[in-house]
Amino acid sequence: MAERRPSPALDAGGRAWALAATACCLLPLLLQLPGPGGPAIGGLGLLVAAVSWRHRIPGWLRLLLASALIGLVLATARFAFGRDTGCALLAAMLAIKPVELFTLRDARSLLGFALFAPFATFLLDQGPLSLLLGLAGATLALAALLRLSELESAGERAVGSEAAGPGSPWRRLTAVWRLMAVGLPLALTAFWLFPRMAAPLWGVPERAVARPGLSDTMTPGEWIDLLGDDSPAARVRFFGPGPAPEEMYWRGPVLLDYDGRSWSRAEWLGGLPPAETVRGGRTWDYEIALEPTDRRHAVALELPLAAPDGVHLSHDYSMTASRPLASLQRWRLRSAAPVEFEPELRPMLRQLALRLPQGFNPRTVALARQWRREAGPDDEAVVQRLLRWVRSDFAYTLATPLPGRHAVDEFLFDEQAGFCEHYSSAFVVLMRAAGIPARVVTGYVGGYYNRFGEYWIVRRMDAHAWAEVWLDGRGWVRVDPTAAVAPERIYDTLEDLPQGGFDALVRMTPVMDFGDWMRRGWNDFVLGFDAARQQRLLQPLGIRELAPRQLIILFAALGGLALAWMLWLVARGERERDPVLRAWHRLGERYARLGLARAPHEPAARWTARVLAAWPEARALAALSARFEQWRYAADDGDATAARALARDLLAHRPDRKSGPETSR
Repeated sequence: MAERRPSPALDAGGRAWALAATACCLLPLLLQLPGPGGPAIGGLGLLVAAVSWRHRIPGWLRLLLASALIGLVLATARFAFGRDTGCALLAAMLAIKPVELFTLRDARSLLGFALFAPFATFLLDQGPLSLLLGLAGATLALAALLRLSELESAGERAVGSEAAGPGSPWRRLTAVWRLMAVGLPLALTAFWLFPRMAAPLWGVPERAVARPGLSDTMTPGEWIDLLGDDSPAARVRFFGPGPAPEEMYWRGPVLLDYDGRSWSRAEWLGGLPPAETVRGGRTWDYEIALEPTDRRHAVALELPLAAPDGVHLSHDYSMTASRPLASLQRWRLRSAAPVEFEPELRPMLRQLALRLPQGFNPRTVALARQWRREAGPDDEAVVQRLLRWVRSDFAYTLATPLPGRHAVDEFLFDEQAGFCEHYSSAFVVLMRAAGIPARVVTGYVGGYYNRFGEYWIVRRMDAHAWAEVWLDGRGWVRVDPTAAVAPERIYDTLEDLPQGGFDALVRMTPVMDFGDWMRRGWNDFVLGFDAARQQRLLQPLGIRELAPRQLIILFAALGGLALAWMLWLVARGERERDPVLRAWHRLGERYARLGLARAPHEPAARWTARVLAAWPEARALAALSARFEQWRYAADDGDATAARALARDLLAHRPDRKSGPETSR
């Protein structure tokens, strides 16, 4: 058995290429790791690369470093194994992999490992920036592999010079781009025409799946993280003028049950048909694109006329999808504000909307009963009295202490400061104690108008909670006690707090609008390209819908053409990559027009002998053929001057048609 040859040592240039490509592959993954994990792993990678460049780290220390890093990542993730933990482990192992970078085999192993990082990034985010950074990293990795191939082929001319010639960095990158362009038609064909399931193109949910959406429960004080998240929750485009921002209440889950601390949905109400409503005023026609989330609750402008396909419209006009909205959703909806919303309330629903747990918030209950006696049967007087109290004595703040057992009592009589969760919860509890049916509604309010793209952005920090009370003759009526505290802060987000300096300057520039407009276009044309849009792909050509069989036939036809195009380009590139070979083949084409074509299997000497037998005057061809054989099989490959001269002479040679062989006449 032959002994395995040791891998050649890695030179400084090859090491630099491998490290640079690895860093570029790792960068998009580090940007998506949560918390300080990304910068920490990146800094560790730079330190390891700098130390290992000059010193060989012993094996026991490498093992200790890897073990400590694995333990640290797992401890940070609280030993929760999943997508985020796996991606963090991949990034950490890739960051310390350069400690083993000594030979060509080590470099190839590092680059092969690094190519997993851009693909892992798409498990966390599928935005355009991640794609561009991933493509840049993959390009550099392929160019680095080409550099290693040149180093391994010590007899190749590309190893001779790093500044110019076939082995220069620019030539390597150009070669990689040409290969990528060859495969681009097939990639586009697969993107547009490969039959897919009803889910979006990227079968794996993006990072937004890990972001919580609107929940079917609410506990006052637990929305701080959501109110600090300025990422988009939805983008809305109105067909015609839209409502004013203060009228944009995006209705989400309606919370009816209260246990003294938390509010939750009454799931069984979803089986009832939508409540009777009388609409009035203007109807809003709009398209809403919901960002992915881990929940099933959708939002719509109050009140939606109907639910889109796959979404259930509940009795309280909240919308719930049949499965988590783990991918971008785009719906065309119509909404109109109600004049009467469930004017006849069933006794069972009235009882549920009045129910309070025993033994909680005694001061609030006592105050509500006092107001009830003083107001008599006038429910609206109780509502207005509470709003006047809120306007005069309460304040808006996000810095609230954790509630105790009697959370509403503490808020109304002690703290008298909070945000939307506290106000809506306390309002509904007091209304119920006063005998007025009430419930909490969660969703979003307002939005930011992107003038560049002419659409509204509803962000997660626009999350809001308000109340609905049932009044005789009108049904459910929206009451927003947070607006009573400070109408200018109806949006109820961290952004509404006073800001200045660089943050205010950034928000005034159109750069953010343009960036979000680009992201919206990416969502429309890439992430939102699902099976339904694929079937409508050829509508501009008059084909209303593509059946699955038609789609498969079209994909097979265009995919076959793309493959044929790739094979032709690759074969052509392989045949004519070397300038001397290219000139030799063109010389053969010129003699083929005289009827003296060279067969593909025919050596140069045998072909020349056949040409001379038919045309003795072709002695110049014999000299060129001898020089070609010398260059091809016996000459020093490093003699670039002789090769250029031979290619020039081959291109300049022209057979004399007037004195050509008899076969050509």
